Amino acid sequence: MIQKILTEHKDASFEEKVRIYNEIVQQLYDFLGLEHPALNVQLVRMQCVEGNDYNPNKVAPPEMRLLELSIRKDGLTMPIVVATEKKDDNWVVVDGFHRTAVCKDTEDIRQSLKGYIPVTRLNKTIENRVASTVRHNMARGTHQIELSAKLVAFLKRNDWSNQRIGEELGMDPDEVLRLRQITGLAEAFQDKEFSRSWEV
Repeated sequence: MIQKILTEHKDASFEEKVRIYNEIVQQLYDFLGLEHPALNVQLVRMQCVEGNDYNPNKVAPPEMRLLELSIRKDGLTMPIVVATEKKDDNWVVVDGFHRTAVCKDTEDIRQSLKGYIPVTRLNKTIENRVASTVRHNMARGTHQIELSAKLVAFLKRNDWSNQRIGEELGMDPDEVLRLRQITGLAEAFQDKEFSRSWEV
């Protein structure tokens, strides 16, 4: 059946081929029934993908050049993770900020993808997307401490307990406490959860 569709549309425009590709992948994903985003890679226009405003992962120029070389030599081997909920009709990056930048800003790479970028989608609230970004970055061993602390404070302000923050981000209680302290001692110690630790 799929071969018949592909044969019938072999001379279609690239945009039409993208539409068919996305539709087939979505149907196969639904058919398979395994709820892992990597199994549902969709192609979207690059200009419709934008970075988030909280990403704490910074990449130095030499590493960015290496990332560009890697994509040029090996192709884009991992899709960009975006939020299901759009912002002003754009997909917002959860993981893959720097890969997105390289694909958008490097002419030959952009042309090799014909202006499209592969994405997988996460259906999560903003605070859960923040936690997901932190997990992706920490799993690769790249995450700035100061900005991690700001994200911990953000999650705390969104009513996440210290225990949940630790569990969701893979941190022990001392790490959560240290990151809270970085954002200011007064804020870190104003809640009862921390106050109890000082009781005799």
